[in-house]
Amino acid sequence: MIKDRYINPLTDFGFKKLFGEAANKELLIHFLNQLLPEKHQVEDLEYLPSERLPSSFLDRKVIFDIYCTSSRGEQFIIELQRSKQNHFIDRSIFYSTFPIQEQSERGDWNFKLWPIYTICILDFKINQPNPHNRVIRYVQLKDQDKELFFEDLTYIYIELPNFTKTLDELEDLQDKWLYLFRYLAKLEDRPAALQERIFIGLFRAAEIASYSIEERQNYEVSLKKHRDIKNVIDTALEEGLEKGRAEGLEEGLEKGLEQGREEGLKEGEEKGELKAKKAMAKQMQAANLPLDQIAQITGCSLEQLKNWLKD
Repeated sequence: MIKDRYINPLTDFGFKKLFGEAANKELLIHFLNQLLPEKHQVEDLEYLPSERLPSSFLDRKVIFDIYCTSSRGEQFIIELQRSKQNHFIDRSIFYSTFPIQEQSERGDWNFKLWPIYTICILDFKINQPNPHNRVIRYVQLKDQDKELFFEDLTYIYIELPNFTKTLDELEDLQDKWLYLFRYLAKLEDRPAALQERIFIGLFRAAEIASYSIEERQNYEVSLKKHRDIKNVIDTALEEGLEKGRAEGLEEGLEKGLEQGREEGLKEGEEKGELKAKKAMAKQMQAANLPLDQIAQITGCSLEQLKNWLKD
C-alpha cells in the first residue's frame, strides 16, 4: 500500500511518467532549459525511440531512459542512475556514440554534427575528483591549454547527493528542480517556495491518487525495486566496508611495520576495498539480484564475480 502523496522521480516509473510522456513534455523542456546555455534553449521537442539497435549482430544494443530531439535539431540522452557503477562515465560516453553515428547522411555529407547532450541524473557520487562538491558538472572536449576544442558534444552529470539546500535556501529554478528530484516523494503538499506554474503541473502529474489502478500497480513494483536495491547496497556497504577495511587495515598495518606506515595503510585500504566489494556481492546475491546487475553495481566482470561467489 502506497502511503506517499507524490511519486518518487528517482524510480523507473516515476522518472518516465513525469518526463518521458508526451503529455508531460513541458516538464522535460523546462527542466532541460535550466541546464542548457541560452543558444540551445528548447522551444519544443520530439521523443525518439529509446532502443538503439546495433549496426551488426556483434554490437551491443542499448536502451536509453529518454531520448529526444529539439525542434532545431539538438539531441538529448537523459539517463537516471540510482546505483553506483565504477564505469558509469565510460557508459555515458559509449551511449553518446549512437546519436553521433545516426547523424550520418547518405551520399555527399560534410560531417557537420548537431549538438548532442548526454544528461545523467545520479543518486550517487561518481568516482572522479570533485573538490568543490559541485552538484552539476559540465564536461566538453578541451585541448592541452584547457581551451574549448569542440562545443557540440556535452556531458552533464548531476550528482544529487551533493545537493543539500533546504527550501529556504533555494535561489533559482535550477535549485528548485534539484530539490524536487531529491524530496518530491517526501512532500505532503506543494510548498510555498514552489508556486511557479510549471511546478503546479509537476505536482498534478506526480499525484498518485490520480493514477489508474494499473499505473499504481506498476509504480508499486518500481518503488519496491528501487527500495530493495537501495537497502541491499546500503547494508552491503555498511557491513562490507566495516569488515573489509578493518581486516585490510590490520593486514596492511602489519606490513607497514616493515615497509613503512604510509605504504602499509595504502595497501590495507586497497585490500579492504576488495573485501568490501566481495561482501557486497554476497549480500546482493542473497537478495536474489541478477548477476549482471551485481556486476554493474560492484564494477567487476561477470567472471570475477562468479569466482567470488563460488569461493
